[in-house]
Amino acid sequence: MDQRTTRQRRQAFTLVELLVVIAILGILAGMLLPALAGAKAKGQAISCSNGERQLGLACLMYADDFGDRLPYNLGTAEIKQLEAQNQYLNWSTPVMNWELDADNTNSILLTTGGIGPYAGSADKTYRCPGDAVVSDIQARAGWRARVRSISMNAMVGDAGEFSRSGANVNNPYYRQFFKQAQIPQPSQIFVLIEEHPDSVNDGYFLNRPDSLRWSDLPASYHRGAVNLTFADGHLEAHRWRFASTQPPARPDSAHLPFGVPLAERGDFDWLMQRTSLDTYTPSSRY
Repeated sequence: MDQRTTRQRRQAFTLVELLVVIAILGILAGMLLPALAGAKAKGQAISCSNGERQLGLACLMYADDFGDRLPYNLGTAEIKQLEAQNQYLNWSTPVMNWELDADNTNSILLTTGGIGPYAGSADKTYRCPGDAVVSDIQARAGWRARVRSISMNAMVGDAGEFSRSGANVNNPYYRQFFKQAQIPQPSQIFVLIEEHPDSVNDGYFLNRPDSLRWSDLPASYHRGAVNLTFADGHLEAHRWRFASTQPPARPDSAHLPFGVPLAERGDFDWLMQRTSLDTYTPSSRY
């Protein structure tokens, strides 16, 4: 055996050495991937909060142009009725579901009317980057996401047929805020919220404090937290405490409506305290 062959053998890796290197790489990857996932989640949360803050400011600019009146916040039937008449009054027009309806992906309809012009017609602001939830039928059609993951507090704005009497028939013991000036503590009442994909549908986010059940469920895309925009324009990230508030973000996972477990009502109570006032005082809508 010549010296060159001996040197080649000494320079080559043995099987044991290769296995050790592979094991080390696996350990390093296991340490790095969570950090990368965390960085991605943080980036999505920042992008989402920036977009929602922009929509919150759009609501304030809308009110400035319409005599202090907050944007229309209508239910599904009235949104569709107006859309059929080419009227786009609602703060956001698309009504979403798990089918192949065009509303789910119509970014033009998303920003037409309502607060769209005040948000620079930027359709990406209406969806959290962490929300890529679609149904099986939508995935087979090549869809990657729906257009909106944000909804508006049902007790804020003109709810159309639901609030013609001055109170909201869906929540008659809570005050309906038609105008910005009617909100006594704007920093304590939320206007916009990320909603769970199972209930985001018409963008009219409603729960009743006297029912102790979730009808519409807030989202928890940001490691168990949600972004909310308040009537004074500030944005707040709130982390939910209980698992019942955080079903997986996928179709038909929330099984709404559902009762709030008595031992886990802290999340529900926190949000209800920031939804409206629990006594209704008649006031002029105009």
